[in-house]
Amino acid sequence: MDGVRLSTLIEKLELKNMTESINTHDIILTHADINRPALQLIGYYEHFENKRVQIIGNVEENYLQTMMTFEERIECYEKLFSQKIPCLILCRGYMPTKTMADIAVKYGVPLLVSHKATSEITAEIIRFLSYHLAPMISIHGVLVDVYGEGVLIKGESGIGKSEIALELIKRGHRLVSDDVVEIKKLSEDELSGSAPEITRYFIELRGIGIIDAKMLFGVGSVKDNQSIDMEIKLERWKKDTEFDRMGMKEENDEILGVKIPMYKIPVSPGRNVAIIIESAAINHRQKMMGYNAAETLYKRVTSRMANGDSEGII
Repeated sequence: MDGVRLSTLIEKLELKNMTESINTHDIILTHADINRPALQLIGYYEHFENKRVQIIGNVEENYLQTMMTFEERIECYEKLFSQKIPCLILCRGYMPTKTMADIAVKYGVPLLVSHKATSEITAEIIRFLSYHLAPMISIHGVLVDVYGEGVLIKGESGIGKSEIALELIKRGHRLVSDDVVEIKKLSEDELSGSAPEITRYFIELRGIGIIDAKMLFGVGSVKDNQSIDMEIKLERWKKDTEFDRMGMKEENDEILGVKIPMYKIPVSPGRNVAIIIESAAINHRQKMMGYNAAETLYKRVTSRMANGDSEGII
């Protein structure tokens, strides 16, 4: 299903359904934006976005009740509801008249009521639909919140991603998803990750089996969703493989068209990868705040060399 059921929106935003005879479960919302039918009230339907949620606020309600005759309102409702709109929401607790409700039922358009202000309910609808209608893919990996940074850990099967996630949880960080991460593109430069509902809070540990991180470590050890700020790619250490030692060259991975910084970390027995990931998360945050340790060291070394002072430089 490429969309959100209207019944889900009604439940999440606590809207009151004034046309209960209409089945809202089968009405699918496919657009995140909303429309306030201002020009439509005077009969202008060119470029009308009939797939959007329609909202009537204080201005539209006042116009309908004070500037239109009873006959004009009937004609207005007939034109609007015949456009096959998904629903009409009345804000500020305005209740539909019996005439309005009858015409809505005639065309199968649910009438919903919210007691919130127009701007407030509009923002909530756009935020809710934008998240649930965002492009999404599922990838194999682990997502952890480390010091507020969303760290996506990837690597071949059996390299130790889940064990590293467990160590990070024990060190006070929060698990978002193990094994499968559902990633949504919220904007041109923002990704958000979460766990599939069926595996949420669970970690698979080879030799032990499935554990519930929320039950073992408490609600403070898990998180439902998290922005993805960086990626850690785990690779098995090989003697002849060159890994970046200075950090001057930045690499990126691209997910759903969004580039995120990627760091390759070699994995070998006895290496505490959890601490390295913690350091990588803090270092990434420093870079976002304008401080780059590698560049600072490079400038310091080149400055000394330019002055003919090579003492302490290898």
